[in-house]
Amino acid sequence: MARGFAALILAALVAAFALLATPAHAQFANLGAGQVGRPLKVCVLRANPGDDPARLIRQPERFDCATPQTRFGPGDYWVISNEIGKPSTFDDPLVARLGSVWQQRLSLHVLYADGQIATMADDNRGITRRIQLGAIVAYPIPHARAPVQRLMWHVEGAGNLRGIVIGPRLATKAASDRSNLVMAAIYSGFGGLALALLIYNLALWASLRYRFQLAYCLMVGALMAYAFTSSGAMAWMVPDMANNDRLRLNYLLLTLACSSALLFARAFFEEHVFGPRLRLLIRTTVAILVGTGIFFVTLAPLGVQIVDRVYSWVFLGVLICVTATLWSAWRGRSNFLWLFALAWALPIFAASLRTFANLGWIRWNFWLDNSTILSMAAEALISSVAIAYRIRLLSRERDAAVAAETVARRLADTDPLTGLLNRRSFLAQAIGRQGAQTLLVLDLDHFKLVNDTLGHDGGDEVLRVVARTLRTIAPAGALIARFGGEEFAIVTDMGDPVDPNTLLSRLRATRMPFDLRVTASVGSATGPLTAESDWKSLYRAADTALFAAKSAGRDRARTATKAA
Repeated sequence: MARGFAALILAALVAAFALLATPAHAQFANLGAGQVGRPLKVCVLRANPGDDPARLIRQPERFDCATPQTRFGPGDYWVISNEIGKPSTFDDPLVARLGSVWQQRLSLHVLYADGQIATMADDNRGITRRIQLGAIVAYPIPHARAPVQRLMWHVEGAGNLRGIVIGPRLATKAASDRSNLVMAAIYSGFGGLALALLIYNLALWASLRYRFQLAYCLMVGALMAYAFTSSGAMAWMVPDMANNDRLRLNYLLLTLACSSALLFARAFFEEHVFGPRLRLLIRTTVAILVGTGIFFVTLAPLGVQIVDRVYSWVFLGVLICVTATLWSAWRGRSNFLWLFALAWALPIFAASLRTFANLGWIRWNFWLDNSTILSMAAEALISSVAIAYRIRLLSRERDAAVAAETVARRLADTDPLTGLLNRRSFLAQAIGRQGAQTLLVLDLDHFKLVNDTLGHDGGDEVLRVVARTLRTIAPAGALIARFGGEEFAIVTDMGDPVDPNTLLSRLRATRMPFDLRVTASVGSATGPLTAESDWKSLYRAADTALFAAKSAGRDRARTATKAA
């Protein structure tokens, strides 16, 4: 089973790498969300004091179109698009869309074919107000009769972590609105699913109190918070927040989500999966993750590129921790390895690709940047199924343990041959009964002869037949025991006693193995049983009466006048 899922995960890796190797326009030609509109090719020029945007936008030859953006490093830049040649009219307005990245200020200059230039400038809070779902920064192009010739962005304080301007596209307003609707459906679907799973598992945890349920709820809560900040929904709810602050919070919540995921894995697997070293590795990784998130929030404004690089390398360490956990689960033959592999394959893979993109090993694209939401939805749903499976196994283990305990207790309290109480259990229940009690002690006559005649198997069957007879004649609430060998005892309330002569008559009438005639002698006594001393006196009196019955010729009953 685990090998099959491993093959499935490997196939998914190959397919995803093939997708990333495909040109961006081929990847997203038919997608309706996020990547809408026509992709724009852009070139970069480092900004200098005194630069005139009106001149620069008319001099595209000065811009570098060959060097990857990430090689320019942080700073201030001009980024110019290729020629567009399409008007933005009242009936068909255009929107310039690009990915949200770390920057202090952002301005967009629009050059029209008639030479007019329109400019829109935003500080960090202004950028937040332009955020759309999917963390896309959208600039509506002012209406004009003349076609738009080209766009030019002025990026100030660019962190240039993934690029200066990433994923620039030109879309119609209708397509941009449709994108928001589709992304709203995706994010609200995830939010509703996560909220339902959170409430359901919290209710289960309140009832069952399994540690992994609480860890799962913590993980889902962290994922919901991360989705809220990374989707752009937070920018809609808090439009006056600086966009860089939203990104810093996003980084922190991602570390908390990953930390809670590791804690969930730690609580989910069986204890034998985690040796001392692996437990130490998980604790250390969680501590480093949380520390790195706080480190980013605190120090990112001072040097975001260095802090981001540290952040990305720490996430590679998470992959090592997850791999070690899976390996240990495989070696320990965990019952939950295949579920964990299925639930976490997509999130781990998405996190790996995003980390590779952060390190500049692969290209950025919109769906890679938003892959977390899809992988989180799959993970949350499958993990809930995994929890149900885990609870089912735990319930089976508990039921088996209860059954085993019941059997063990029964074996400890009963005589294995007859099913009657044994001496220890009989005394434990008899001593302390309130009111006067009647004790009958029955001993089979000449039982050695029975064994010699029928053999021990036949003798055992005789004992079982006698036990069944005692059960049928004893009233409700009576205690019946085999004291050992061929001796039996019955305790009843004095007001509802077993008549010894009736008992003997029933035994004589009972058919025994091979129609052998079996008789017994009975001694009885009545008295209190509130303490162990009472038991000793009552048993001594009944035993004396039994001896009298034996001495009088057997197959008869005698009653003690009072407890000795």
